[in-house]
Amino acid sequence: MSKLRIFLIDDHNLFRSGVKALLVRQPDFEVVGEAADGLEGLKRAKQLKPDVVLLDLNMPGISGREAVKMLVEELPQTQVLMLTVSEDAEDLIDTLKSGARGYLLKNIDADYLVDSIRRAARGEAVMSPQMTSKLVHGLQSGGAAAAPAVPEKDRISPRERDILELLARGASNKEIARELGLSESTVKIHMQNILRKLNLSSRVQAAVYAVEHGIAEKYK
Repeated sequence: MSKLRIFLIDDHNLFRSGVKALLVRQPDFEVVGEAADGLEGLKRAKQLKPDVVLLDLNMPGISGREAVKMLVEELPQTQVLMLTVSEDAEDLIDTLKSGARGYLLKNIDADYLVDSIRRAARGEAVMSPQMTSKLVHGLQSGGAAAAPAVPEKDRISPRERDILELLARGASNKEIARELGLSESTVKIHMQNILRKLNLSSRVQAAVYAVEHGIAEKYK
């Protein structure tokens, strides 16, 4: 079984070392390299062609905002995950629009980071749960393009509307399950059905849909 090849770009040496120590303990991960700034990271990533790049946002020289655009253009097969302290909606929307596969805050727990890397490598969009509300506010302010239209025949059920509303508030599957009195596995099945019905590919797009189609009215 081939390992996921991961590259780290972060100007904080101690943080980078800690993330590396965590990732190398995963049997399916291999940290193939690291860099302390965007320019060095871009050069090395082009040589190594990793599966996933973990990219800090605020760095000297080339910032994460600039670096994500170049990485996506130069390495279209590599998934870029922002790993940052910034909870700013503009940073979130700009990097996602530039092609980042996800946006993670540095205060996430280790298991969430590991799972997010695996999901990103599969082409899934990932985000720290609390950033979903930031995305919603940004969209309500006109910060990104509208969600795709959905055919009339694909109307969602009342239960799926409940799940979408909670998703737009930034709730995780576990929190949704607790709020609605469901098992977490049932929520996952509902989420899969929602994405299929709405022809969406991620929880982020589903949250966008909820806002733009009036499902998240209570959130406002």
